[in-house]
Amino acid sequence: MINEGIRDKEVRLIDTDGTMLGIFPIKEAQKIANSKNLDLVKIAPQAVPPVCKIMDYGKYMFELSKREKEARKNQKVISVKEIRLKPTTEEHDFNFKVRNAGKFLKDGDKVKVSIRFSGRQLNYTSLGKEVLDKFAEALKDVGIVERKPKLEGRSMVMLLNPKQQ
Repeated sequence: MINEGIRDKEVRLIDTDGTMLGIFPIKEAQKIANSKNLDLVKIAPQAVPPVCKIMDYGKYMFELSKREKEARKNQKVISVKEIRLKPTTEEHDFNFKVRNAGKFLKDGDKVKVSIRFSGRQLNYTSLGKEVLDKFAEALKDVGIVERKPKLEGRSMVMLLNPKQQ
């Protein structure tokens, strides 16, 4: 809340340099802010009496948005890449998928490795678990298993996290 939007009878007033001026009636606090050509901004509405500060509200909002933008720029978005295998995946295809998963993990992405069972393969889920364990073993230097292989419907899923440098 700023300026005339503040409806309290009296407020604790803080000056532009951060010094406490004391408790003032709202009209007097507003006059002090107007005499300095600045805004009266309520910064702690839950306090008794509420705390208001004299500041340039437009400049404050600009700096706040600038800080938020800087924080967004520095944040790393982690995406989940999926690799699909079959229990009967041949050695060359397996190595190719391991190499791709290694690239994803080095880039900082999570990797979801899934094996899809079709037909009678569902009776031999232990083969799928062996393939996933072999996959995790091949990537142990760049990734850690976050979620162990688990059967979900017709698929067995495992999640790998990148290793911290």
